[in-house]
Amino acid sequence: MAEKAAKPKAFNIFIIGQNGRLAYEAVLCLASLRHSDPDFAGRVFIAEPQPGPLWQGDPRIQNHELRALIAEFGGEIVPFDSRHFGDSYPPGNKIEGLFALPKGEPFLFLDSDTLITGKLSAVPFDFARPCASLRREDTWPKPELYGPGYHEIWSALYDRFGLDIGPTIDESQPEEYWKRYMYFNAGWFFYSCPHAFGQKYLDTALAIRDDTPKELIGQELFPWLDQIALPLVIHSFGGARRTIPAGLLDGAVTCHYRVFPLLYARESDAVVDTLETVTAPNKIKKVLKTYDPIKRMVYQRRGHKVRALFDREHLPAREQMIRNKIKRENLWMR
Repeated sequence: MAEKAAKPKAFNIFIIGQNGRLAYEAVLCLASLRHSDPDFAGRVFIAEPQPGPLWQGDPRIQNHELRALIAEFGGEIVPFDSRHFGDSYPPGNKIEGLFALPKGEPFLFLDSDTLITGKLSAVPFDFARPCASLRREDTWPKPELYGPGYHEIWSALYDRFGLDIGPTIDESQPEEYWKRYMYFNAGWFFYSCPHAFGQKYLDTALAIRDDTPKELIGQELFPWLDQIALPLVIHSFGGARRTIPAGLLDGAVTCHYRVFPLLYARESDAVVDTLETVTAPNKIKKVLKTYDPIKRMVYQRRGHKVRALFDREHLPAREQMIRNKIKRENLWMR
C-alpha cells in the first residue's frame, strides 16, 4: 500500500497592521485567506506598532470597524514596541514585529498587500530552511562605474557576518550580473521560530545601518535595508533561494500586488476575481469603500480601465514602465 503524503505542518501567519493603508490591506488579506483556504488551521497575527518616541503620531489602527472585521476573519491583533525603526524606517516593522509572535512556532510573514488565491495550508514549507520572494527587480545595489561591483559589495556583507558567500552564488548567471547574487523581495519569508529569526534579522539590519561596510559607501540603504539584510539572515539559517516548489507563493497561492493599479495592470484573471469576490459582501464593502484606492479601483471599476491598457502576455519589461503608462492616463493611485 502506498504511503500517504505527510500532512503539512500547521503554522502561523504574520502581517503588519497599522493605521491607514496597511489596515485595509490586512482586512483584504484575511478575507482572501478565508475565501481561498477556509480550512487554514493556523493563527493569524496582525502585529500592530504602539505609540512611542519613534512615531510622530499614533500608528495603531484607529478605525473600529476595521478592527472588528479583522477579528471576524480570525485575525489576532498583537502589540509591539518600536525600539529601533518607527517613522524613520516603517519596513522595520516586519523585523521588530516578529517578537510579538509565539516563540518556537513556525511562521510565514506576508506583506499586507498580499492576496491569498489558493490553498496556503497545502504549501509544503520546510520551516527549517527559510527562503523568501524572488519576485523582485535589481533595486539594490547600484554599482558605480569605477566600483566596487556586485561581487565586492555582496562579499563585504557576507564577510562582515562571518558567512561564506560561495553557496549563494548562482553560477548559471554571468559575473557581475545582479541575479548571480541572492537577493529577495521581503514580501514573504518564513522560518521555524520568529524570535530566532527576528533577533538575527534585527542584529544584521542594525549592523548594516550603524556600522556600514566601506564597500557600501555611496549605496542607498533606504528603503532597501530589509532586503539587504534578508539574504544574509536566510543563508545563516541554512536557507537558500528556493526551498519550496516554484509557482506556489507568487504564483497559484499568493499574489503580492503592491498597489491596486499594478494588480489590475499585470495580475491574472484569478487574482482579479479573488479581489472582487472578497470585496463584494456588504459588510466588507461599507468599510472598505472608505479607503479611496479601493473605492475607485474596485467599486467604481477604474481598475478595469487600467486593465484594458495592457496585454498581460506582453507586459513592459520593468515595473516603472507600467507605472508611467498608468500615470499618463491619470489612473494611478496608492
